[in-house]
Amino acid sequence: MRSMSTIRRSWQRAAIAAASAVGLCLVAANSPLMAQVSGYGEKTMGPVSDKPPAILDKVGIAQHLNWQVPLTLTFTDDAGKQVQLSSYFGKSPAILALVYYQCPMLCSEELNGLTSALQMVKYVPGKDFNIIVVSIDPTEGTDLAAAKKRSYLKRYGHPETAAGWHFMTGTQANIDAITKAVGFGYVKIPGPDGKLTQFAHASSIQIVTPEGKLAQYYMGVEYSPKDLMLGLNEASANRIGSPVDNILTYCYHYDPQTNKHSLIVARVVQLGGGLTVMLLGGFMLTMFRRDLRLEHNEGDNGAAGNGKTGTGTKVNG
Repeated sequence: MRSMSTIRRSWQRAAIAAASAVGLCLVAANSPLMAQVSGYGEKTMGPVSDKPPAILDKVGIAQHLNWQVPLTLTFTDDAGKQVQLSSYFGKSPAILALVYYQCPMLCSEELNGLTSALQMVKYVPGKDFNIIVVSIDPTEGTDLAAAKKRSYLKRYGHPETAAGWHFMTGTQANIDAITKAVGFGYVKIPGPDGKLTQFAHASSIQIVTPEGKLAQYYMGVEYSPKDLMLGLNEASANRIGSPVDNILTYCYHYDPQTNKHSLIVARVVQLGGGLTVMLLGGFMLTMFRRDLRLEHNEGDNGAAGNGKTGTGTKVNG
C-alpha cells in the first residue's frame, strides 16, 4: 500500500498542475476568439487580429458618453403595457441592454454574463437600479419578452426582484431612436433559411444615470462585478465614466454564408476545457507512475538493507 506521504506528494503535484492549466486557459482566453471577465477597471475584449467581414462595416458601438437617452420613447413591457422610459428613471440608475430575443447565440451570452455578474453585486434590482432590456427586432412581441424575463429572473435566483427587470419590445421608429442615441450599430442579415430574420451586431451593456444620460459602456459578453458596482455607484451620483477600448466582439461574428455564429463560440470553449482535462490527466498519470517507481525502488533498497546484521554480516548468504 502506498504511504500517506507518497499520496500527499502526488496530490500536491496535481494541484500545481491544476494551477498551471488554469494559467494556460487564461492565456487562451486572450486569443481573438474568446471573451473574458475583465479585471477591475479593465472592461475590454482581447485584441482581434483578423479583419471583420464586410457585412460588419456598419456594425459597432459608438460610445456616446453623457448623451441623453430619449426618455419620452414608449415601449411595450413584458406584461403587455405601454411604458415610457422615463418611468424607470429619476431616482436610480439603470443597466441598458440592446438585444433581440431570438438571437441564436450572442444576445443570450450577453444576458447570461450580465446575470452572472449581478449575482455578485450587492445592489438590488428594483431597489437600487433597474435592468432595461430592449429588443431591436420590431417583429418580436410580448410573449417572447415575458419568456426571457422568466428565464433570467430564474437564473438570477431572486424572484422578489422581478419589479426591477424590464424586457421591452417596440416599433421600428422607437428602436431607431434608442439605438441612435446609444450608438448601437447593427444590420439585418439572412438566417439559416436565407430570410432576413437575424441581425449582425456587437455586444455591450450601458449604465445610464438617473437623469437618463449614458455614463458607462461595458464591452463583451462577460462583465466584472466590481466594475458594475463601481459604474452603478458613480452613475447614481450622475457622474460620467471614461471611454473603454472600443475593441468589439467580432470574435463572436455571425457568418451568414456558413451560419457559424454559435459554432465558433462553442468550439473555442470546448477546446479550452478539453485541453485542461488532457493536461491534468496526463500530468497526474505521469506523477503517479513516477511515485510508484520510486516506491518500488525504495522497497527494493529496504529489502537489501534488511538482509544485513548489525555487524555487516549477511544472513542466509
